[in-house]
Amino acid sequence: MPASPTPTPTPSNAGACAAIGSSGPNAVTIVNGANCSNGSGSVVLLNLRDRDGIVFSQCSGTVIAPRAILSAAHCVPGAASSRVFTGNFPEVIANLISGHPGYRGEGTSAFDVAILLTDADIGRPAIPLLTSRDVRVGEAAVVGGWGKDASELAGTIRAGNTSISALDATVIQTQFSTSSAFVCQGDSGGPLLVQEGGTWAIAGVISANTNTACNTGSNFYASLRASGVLTFITDRVPNVVRK
Repeated sequence: MPASPTPTPTPSNAGACAAIGSSGPNAVTIVNGANCSNGSGSVVLLNLRDRDGIVFSQCSGTVIAPRAILSAAHCVPGAASSRVFTGNFPEVIANLISGHPGYRGEGTSAFDVAILLTDADIGRPAIPLLTSRDVRVGEAAVVGGWGKDASELAGTIRAGNTSISALDATVIQTQFSTSSAFVCQGDSGGPLLVQEGGTWAIAGVISANTNTACNTGSNFYASLRASGVLTFITDRVPNVVRK
């Protein structure tokens, strides 16, 4: 059995915004998170468009290279392109969109990852991928996304604190509580972040809830350490940063 890690201090909700490159006051949002500043964060809103140019879905994503975004495979079927909103206009266009070929759209969240490549630099810092180790049950984590908050309001970047409740070879879980952040509709594709070497790094991609409610059950995240996931990402984004 591996030795127990030194506990990671749990940041304030404003600290959760810092984990995604933003700043923000304490406020009950994401669910149980904080509104974050739009000015500098690395978690973006994806307005996915079909072949007729019509927006049919919105998801979240994380900048992992100057022209690359990590998101969820279940967000991109039918997407010919995406407008990428950083919080400021103009939007950046992504015309190359790839979902993991192993994702089947059913069961738990294995391989629920996608890459979007933009036509121009996104202008936000890249967040590294956690590739050197597995996350640990009980480890402090941060989630971020553009989805609904506890009041069913969407369209604002938010982040909040949680902790790892379970994991296997492909999926990471967190559990709802009144003091932990919980993801909701529109957060899909956003990051699950943990600290490694004093830096926040992406351990998983927001994939699913136990049910459609955002205040009960478990959240599921596609693990970047799952077999075949890292290769899928680095084949498309060879300049991605790792921790």
